[in-house]
Amino acid sequence: MTNTDKSGHLWLDELSTIEAAEAARQGKVVIFPIGSVEEHGEHLPLCTDSVQPEYVALEVARKTGCLVAPPFRYGIVNAGRNFSGSLTIQFNTLFNLAKDILSELSRNGFNRIIVLSGHAGSSHMVALRLAAQEVVQQNGEKNGKQYTRIMVLSDYDFADELTEEMADPRDGHAGTIETARVMAIRPDLIKSKGIPSHYEMPRFEVVLHPEQYFPSGVHGDPTVATAEKGQKINNYVIEQIVKLVQELES
Repeated sequence: MTNTDKSGHLWLDELSTIEAAEAARQGKVVIFPIGSVEEHGEHLPLCTDSVQPEYVALEVARKTGCLVAPPFRYGIVNAGRNFSGSLTIQFNTLFNLAKDILSELSRNGFNRIIVLSGHAGSSHMVALRLAAQEVVQQNGEKNGKQYTRIMVLSDYDFADELTEEMADPRDGHAGTIETARVMAIRPDLIKSKGIPSHYEMPRFEVVLHPEQYFPSGVHGDPTVATAEKGQKINNYVIEQIVKLVQELES
C-alpha cells in the first residue's frame, strides 16, 4: 500500500474530524464512486455498475494517497428498468444528491474531486455533470483561479478504449468487457457463463419497452470473458484515473 494518509485509511468517512481537516488542508483529491442497481443478464449481479468503480477508486487511492468518499449505489436506469431487480431513481433525485455531496465536500475544503460512475447511461451522466457544473459555478474563483475542480466520468470512458483488443467491436452491456472486469474483481458474484446476444435499438424513437429489443439483457459475448482479460482492463482504467488524480494535484 502506498497511501500517504497518516491514518492509513482510504475511505473518507473512516477519518476522524481532525484527520479530515488535515486531509483537506493537504489538498487531497477525493473520488466519489456512483453505481446503479440494474440487470446485467443472467450471469452478472445487479450491483455490477457499483463494484467496478468502487474497486477502481480504492486501487487508485492505494497508488496515489487520495481518498474515496462513501459510494452511492443507485442511478437512473432506463433501458433495463423493466427487468426484475432493476431500481431506478428520478433525474432530479440524482442531480440533487450529487450536488449536495459535491457541495459538502467543497465546503469541507475538498476542492479536487472525481465523480466516477460505473453506470454510463446518458441521462444518468447528464445529471452528474449538471450537478458538478452548478457546484463549480457556485464556488466561483479565489485569487483569480478556479477554486473547485471536479471531473465527471465513467470508468467505461477508459475501458471502452480496449474494446478492439479485447472484444467484438459491438461489445456493450454485460458483454465481454464488463463480464471480464467483474470476474477479476468479484468472481464469487458470477452466476453463469451468460448468453451471447447483440441487438439494435430504434435510432430515434423513445420506446415504452426497450427490453423487448434485448430480452437477455446482454449486448455482447460474455462466454469469451476471462478474469485475465478483466484484470488487464481494470489495470488500464486504474492507470488512467491515477493520471487524472495527478493532474488535479498539480
